[in-house]
Amino acid sequence: MAVGPVVRVTEPVRPPENEPAALDAQAASREVAAAFELVAAELERRAALAQATAADILTATAMMARDPSLLAGAQRRLDDGEGPATAVDGAVEEVCASLAAAGGYLAERVTDLRDVRDRVVAHLIGAPQPGLPEYDQPSVLIAHDLAPADTAGLSPATVLGIVTEAGGPTSHTAILAAQLGIPAVVGTGPLTLDDGVVVAVDGETGEIVVGPDEAVQVEWMRRAGARNEQLSRFSGPGRTRDGVPVSLLANIGTAEDATAAAGQDLEGVGLFRTEFLYLDRASAPSVEEQTQSYLAVLRPFGERRVVVRTLDAGADKPLPFAPTGDEENPALGVRGLRLGRRGGSLLSDQLDALAAAAGQCAADVWVMAPMIATAEEATWFADRARAAGLSTVGVMVEVPAAALRAQQVLADVDFVSLGTNDLAQYTMAADRMLGELAPLLDPWQPALLDLIAMTCAGAGGSKPVGVCGEAGGDPLLAPVLAGLGVSSLSMAPSRIPAVRAMLALHDRDRCAQMAAAARAAADAGAARAAVMDLLDSEARSITGR
Repeated sequence: MAVGPVVRVTEPVRPPENEPAALDAQAASREVAAAFELVAAELERRAALAQATAADILTATAMMARDPSLLAGAQRRLDDGEGPATAVDGAVEEVCASLAAAGGYLAERVTDLRDVRDRVVAHLIGAPQPGLPEYDQPSVLIAHDLAPADTAGLSPATVLGIVTEAGGPTSHTAILAAQLGIPAVVGTGPLTLDDGVVVAVDGETGEIVVGPDEAVQVEWMRRAGARNEQLSRFSGPGRTRDGVPVSLLANIGTAEDATAAAGQDLEGVGLFRTEFLYLDRASAPSVEEQTQSYLAVLRPFGERRVVVRTLDAGADKPLPFAPTGDEENPALGVRGLRLGRRGGSLLSDQLDALAAAAGQCAADVWVMAPMIATAEEATWFADRARAAGLSTVGVMVEVPAAALRAQQVLADVDFVSLGTNDLAQYTMAADRMLGELAPLLDPWQPALLDLIAMTCAGAGGSKPVGVCGEAGGDPLLAPVLAGLGVSSLSMAPSRIPAVRAMLALHDRDRCAQMAAAARAAADAGAARAAVMDLLDSEARSITGR
């Protein structure tokens, strides 16, 4: 929860209407190229000062600013008689349309690319750069959406809360806010709030109160203090009230993330995204380079578990050194394990590097493959991972077919992890980047809960079942997942205290009762309401409701 004055993020400028054609297209092209380079250099400067995850995002965005296809597209438009700012705008929008159509990771880059455009256009017309204005007191940021260059410098010391009109639970804003512990409400739709207006923001419920009087502010701060005090009473390994263990793990992507998470009260890592080592490179990293990178992640956790996801790239996360060719629908294309099976040493090198790193540290290393659809794929991966020297091998369930045939898919592996973001997308046939379809992607959808239940049943109670999507960090959903048979939850570290407390307040039977009530509901809203009805007052206060 947060209460404070509003600071609106400066909206980007648009190209002038009916901008005249450049008198000299070649000179204009040089001007456009210089503007792109200025933006790239500024993003790299910010990346050098940013923390790990934000630095990765900024570095990738700087590379977008140097993409020759953008300059080529602008040049074509300049030759056709468009003005410089208009040509840049049109060239970028062409690429954005392609990314949006591709879906998945590429669609998530549209916001980043438009931020590059806005900064280039501002340079070309001599306007102020978009983004965070100067402000002299801790405030609540209000924006249509926050670009990577804006989110990189956020600090809980100066940003009390964040509200964006666009975006969703997997946007950069939401991810970075969760990592920083800043209350955030995203995807609100249009807002009319002036600078200086005091608002109260609840990041758990999504509630926003404009102009709260003193009594409301005092009550919100009291609730926040009481909630923090309540959460501080729970520590150590996750478990239900009657002692059933539910491991509480972190989602990480870099060595810096690992160092920050390792010092917190958690049981290890449930999702280490290794693709950050591969993306935006012209050639694949060597086995030795990978080994050292993995060691930097594994060592901070001592003997704790670290679950490593092998490269989730291809199709919607293209790699220059592993082309997949043209695909009509990349979201359903060659990605994850499918890319590793196309030949070459991409997967075998990664498995060798992970095994080498595991042999040089004390961490309990588990490895899993993404985008498994069949039992044959699971067995193929397990055989190669074990041959490389990795003893604990699992698969991700992100494809409904794997959940429906979970017993067969899990026959030759040691554990399973549910990637609920993609599983929801494929189950509901809804692009997770399309805002108007967000209700279909709610992790409370009974159909999604049914697939989780099927996966747990396929594991037979003898193999660990984890959840590493956004669902894993929802405190209210935690006892439901435990009731379905999930044995570990992985999330942004800042979410762990509330999830730990919610589990500790419910025994196994009540968790099972909640799971049954949620699955019996007609829709996501009814499922959530049914579980709320089963909470006592102490548990209800943790949810902020």
